[in-house]
Amino acid sequence: MTTPRGIRRRRPSYERHHVSGVERRPGWFVYVLLVTILVASTYPLWWSFLVGSSDSTVLTRDWPPLLPGSLFWHNVSEVVNTVPFWKALMNSIFVSSVITFSVVMFSTLAGFSFAKLRFKGRGGLMVFVIATTAVPTQLGIIPMFILMKQFGWTGSLGAVIIPTLVTAFGVFFMRQYLVDVIPDELIEAARMDGANMIRVFWNVAVPAARPAMAILGLFTFMTAWTDYLWPLLVVPQNPTLQVALAQLQSARYVDYSIVLAGAVLATLPLLIVFVVAGRQLISGIMAGAVKG
Repeated sequence: MTTPRGIRRRRPSYERHHVSGVERRPGWFVYVLLVTILVASTYPLWWSFLVGSSDSTVLTRDWPPLLPGSLFWHNVSEVVNTVPFWKALMNSIFVSSVITFSVVMFSTLAGFSFAKLRFKGRGGLMVFVIATTAVPTQLGIIPMFILMKQFGWTGSLGAVIIPTLVTAFGVFFMRQYLVDVIPDELIEAARMDGANMIRVFWNVAVPAARPAMAILGLFTFMTAWTDYLWPLLVVPQNPTLQVALAQLQSARYVDYSIVLAGAVLATLPLLIVFVVAGRQLISGIMAGAVKG
């Protein structure tokens, strides 16, 4: 059918919205919403830096300052001289790194087993693992402390690391991710080529699980880094960073400028880990998108 002259054919809406297979760019509302969320998320850290770079009198003002002061490094030196900051920092880096590596590796291995291996009692064991997440952590602190004391581990960093070498959440998270990402035919093809199950896990499951491993590693590192109650009970004399910074508030008079300067210092490693894990996460997602 021919179109009459002088009448321009109107393209359907889906053709106008998809030019060369690319959707329209988000509108101004999306950018305003994202900027608002970004400002609301970063303002507490910025406010802590503002107070940490000034003296405690800044808290008595009606409005907080908009620009940082000149006392940040002075407050940082007070933090370093008041608490065993460097020792606590190394303890936190060691504990968080070991816990993160262990949780990611064991959870990926267990998640792959629950997702792709067929063995008797698999469903019941998975239900038991999920059921353990319903038990509050506080209920197990006293029995765990008694157990650590009987083993003679109290006062050592092993008492912080060993109870959290693997988590039920990590196993469940990796199982849910791997059950759909890895086709059964790919595993069967690898087995037919002569690869054992360990090689299949290392060469097939681990590359496919990189985005989920990055997310789990970031979440685990943040949880281990900010943990306070359990390290306070088992390693009070060999503290992690959060336990050491809590000593800044042990006196009657609390200088919140020094406390918040220490809080800013404790947040910097988390920002570094977030940037590194974020790049790994984005690269894994983009690799999967290209392959798909």
